[in-house]
Amino acid sequence: MNELTTLERRALQSISTPDGHMLIVAADQRNGMKAAITDAPNGSDAISREELAEVKADLVRHLANHAPAILLDPEVALPQIVDDGVLARDTALVVGLDASGAETVDGLKYTRYVSGTTPHSIREQGADVAKMLWYTRPDKQDADSRVAHEIRDLVQACEAEGLLLIVELLTYRLEDESDEEYTAKFADLVVDGAALAVACGAKILKLQYPGSAEASARVTEVAQGVPWAVLSAGVDHETFIEQVRTAVANGASGAMAGRSLWKDSLSIDADRREELLSGRALPRLRELADAVDGR
Repeated sequence: MNELTTLERRALQSISTPDGHMLIVAADQRNGMKAAITDAPNGSDAISREELAEVKADLVRHLANHAPAILLDPEVALPQIVDDGVLARDTALVVGLDASGAETVDGLKYTRYVSGTTPHSIREQGADVAKMLWYTRPDKQDADSRVAHEIRDLVQACEAEGLLLIVELLTYRLEDESDEEYTAKFADLVVDGAALAVACGAKILKLQYPGSAEASARVTEVAQGVPWAVLSAGVDHETFIEQVRTAVANGASGAMAGRSLWKDSLSIDADRREELLSGRALPRLRELADAVDGR
């Protein structure tokens, strides 16, 4: 197991339920969140940065402040949500370092950092925990690959800054790969990606649901004691709840949910937004909290 420092242990507590399971509301999306606001008068492309920032602030007010932690981006949401007192004192702040989109090099996808963002800069924005996304194809990448070096470097940089780093992994279909071929490999790609990240020093993992109880148990085995949480990947809430229950029963340590909670609860109108977040998304969060705690 990759041992946590004392500061990292405290950070892990801050993003967990009283029962000790990770539960984070993910709201670091930018273009994806705009697309979820379907009643914007001139479409999502016309939503300004300021309007998106207010949507994120309301998502914190009416939803995430009821969770142990919120994941936000350093481009739109911060530092205003902290400086304006929107974030509750008992809700930890996780800040994503990854920029929207990806670049493709020799057929493989790579994420980029938000320009100018470092572990130190997000600490200055109030971060309790950092998060970085990497696209992985462990059948094409090994411990000496670009992705592996990037994971090692950021784990070390965050530890030096006193920040716990959540390593998020997304696998994907290659251009010359059929849907059937990718589906057949998917569980192995999630499992092997987790093993690669742990070998590179990852201390917390955020992973796609690997597809089954058996695959979840395999992730737990290769994680070697490193806690892992399931991401919602845009599935509906009912599907995600069942995935979380299965994963937790087979060793997962929690969930990090975004669109499954709020994708149909955003509006350009503030009053309607509050109504939807409080009446639709918040009950889902409470149900998810029960699922991560095994109730």
